[in-house]
Amino acid sequence: MKSPVEDLQLPQDWQVAPISSLADFRRGISWRKEDESPTGEGTLVVSIPNIKDGWIDYQSKFNHYIGIDIPESKLLSEGDIVFVGSSGSLHNVGRNAKISKATERHVAYASFTFRARPHLSVVDSDFFYFLVNSDLVPFPVFCKRAADGKFNFQLGDFSSRLLVPLPPLAEQKAIARDLAAVKRTIAAQERIIQTTTELKQALMQKLFSEGLRGEPQKQTEIGLVPESWEVVKLEYIAKSFEYGTSVKCGYDVQGKRFLRIPNVDGGAIKTSDLKFGNPKPNEEKNLRLQAGDLLFVRTNGVKENAGRCSLFKDEIEDCYFASYLIRVRLDSCRINPSFLNEYSQTGIGISFLSGKAIRTADGKFNINAGTLKTMLVPVPSIDEQEEIAQALALIASKSTSANAKKSELQDLFLTLLHELMTGQTRVHDLRVSA
Repeated sequence: MKSPVEDLQLPQDWQVAPISSLADFRRGISWRKEDESPTGEGTLVVSIPNIKDGWIDYQSKFNHYIGIDIPESKLLSEGDIVFVGSSGSLHNVGRNAKISKATERHVAYASFTFRARPHLSVVDSDFFYFLVNSDLVPFPVFCKRAADGKFNFQLGDFSSRLLVPLPPLAEQKAIARDLAAVKRTIAAQERIIQTTTELKQALMQKLFSEGLRGEPQKQTEIGLVPESWEVVKLEYIAKSFEYGTSVKCGYDVQGKRFLRIPNVDGGAIKTSDLKFGNPKPNEEKNLRLQAGDLLFVRTNGVKENAGRCSLFKDEIEDCYFASYLIRVRLDSCRINPSFLNEYSQTGIGISFLSGKAIRTADGKFNINAGTLKTMLVPVPSIDEQEEIAQALALIASKSTSANAKKSELQDLFLTLLHELMTGQTRVHDLRVSA
């Protein structure tokens, strides 16, 4: 196998080194069932489910604890990187996390994982972590498929054959510093997203139970609501319920745009990953989407996603919808589409439909138009509906903005990661703020 670095023109003061010269690689420990401690005593062993993207879940329900003596080489230390070494998904192999601080107790790592311990005399620990998460370290290339269908990482082949770029130590530290700065900015956006999500959930709970007018509440089938609100079945405030087309859709852009299950993201329409098709003549008019249409997911492998809803706001011109979606067109004199879309994202709104989903022979969960018609909906005055929808939309816009910023930063990070690791961009040309 040719290493990716062999096609690069690196700066003159950089080296090309075997990855084995930068770190000590070891496979994890195996144990017998009788070695395990059911009471959580002994040594925690990190296994594949504990390894998340960039962090270790020490509280996983899949934790293993063993009560046997473990060699020092099979214990994790601060600065070690632990990797997934076997998976049914090829691209899951190599997923990793760095041990950022010493743990209070000994932690070992299991046999289907492996760890790297950087040689700090030649490589900066943070630089090495970014290096193994760059496109210069292609983990899938070093996998073999086992008889059980899983992909197993060939650690010996990897450590003996892969060549990687190695800048001078001072430049390594500068590269790691600038990449870490971008990572911190991404983490800040993630905190904003989490905060706005939690704020919106709390506000939804308050607005859909208390309203905006300070009214006394009454008990209904959907819980407490203001006294002046009605609670009605969706069929009484809707004009129509329609299934999408069953025509074949694909990525040939000659046809009309179609929304499918992946485009109904729970609240908003996801405009990426569109497919195209040619609706039948009688569908040209009947199934064309218009602003204010609500799309509900008919079928899903996850029960809570059956009945997931998004509001179409005319984001896509001349757009249609596929058969696993149900379109509900509302009576706008009685119900504001944005209000109902927001209500469908509440715990009660989600559970009403998913709770009535029927499991099919293929293991999926289905709802139909008949189920949708029975959905119970709170109905305040149109004015109050609009005010509630606007208040929630304001918070949603902050989350949307933060998500867009996060996406931009992630793209920037990947570009910087490649260019800094290959010397196409040098750190002295950058000014990345923390």
